[in-house]
Amino acid sequence: MPSMERERRVVTDSMLGLRLPDVSVWSERVVTVLGQNPGPFTGPGTNTYLVGTSRRPLLIDAGDGRASFPPLLRRALAEHRGGREIEALVVTHAHPDHLGGWEAVRRELGGFAIRKRPWEGRDGAAADHLEPVAEGDVIATEGATLRAVHTPGHAEDHLCFWLEEERALFTGDLVLGAGTTVIPDEGGDLLDYLASLRRLLALEPRRIYPAHGPRVDDATAKIRAYIAHRELREQQVLDQLRRGVARVPEIVRGIYTDVPEFLHAAAASSIRAHLRKLEREGRAQREGEGWTLAAAP
Repeated sequence: MPSMERERRVVTDSMLGLRLPDVSVWSERVVTVLGQNPGPFTGPGTNTYLVGTSRRPLLIDAGDGRASFPPLLRRALAEHRGGREIEALVVTHAHPDHLGGWEAVRRELGGFAIRKRPWEGRDGAAADHLEPVAEGDVIATEGATLRAVHTPGHAEDHLCFWLEEERALFTGDLVLGAGTTVIPDEGGDLLDYLASLRRLLALEPRRIYPAHGPRVDDATAKIRAYIAHRELREQQVLDQLRRGVARVPEIVRGIYTDVPEFLHAAAASSIRAHLRKLEREGRAQREGEGWTLAAAP
């Protein structure tokens, strides 16, 4: 088996070039509708979900406001649920590709409640329409019972939703269907992120419905791979510091040798998250614009 020093990555799939149908039936109570916003970070686009078995299902996430999305959502709602309305919009977190489309969806489908954990200063115009969701809150509709699980790390307000009828998780951006998620400089925290992953693992989910990429049918294996990925990245960061590589761009180039350079800025956010974690643990320290290993006590 390759050593930590030689191994490059644990998660080997990627969002790049990934394609999915615009509308997919992923279970008797879950229909996926792509947000029509493909890209290097969103993959085929944001997965929005019609959840429940009635004519008024819940909608999880709203895309980023692309004009082509609301008519597609309306057609999926009519074809797969025989309806024209949703019970409520349930939002995983405030990033634009999840919350940004709420007004466009409302214009298409009419009024509905917006259920979300508030994030002061980040919810925009939606803040005036929120019905706050907190840890453990239940949002139910015919055929589906969602329980909110606060999972910060990718974003301060991030919620996953436990679908009780399937022992499944809607994981937002915490766990993706392919590739790995970024830990942003604003609102991201790697210690929180790892704690959130371990919390999801303890739930022993059977399936993951991610916000980007395909459905995950071996949920625990995926979550374990995500934890191992972060552990490997940490060892790679420490290896770079031991070699005297001090600045984040150079650390990124030394680690992400298999990643296109246009993705290095996003990789730098995750590397900074690792460095901040090591700093809080007393294992690394800042020196001017660079980083070094912390001196032994």
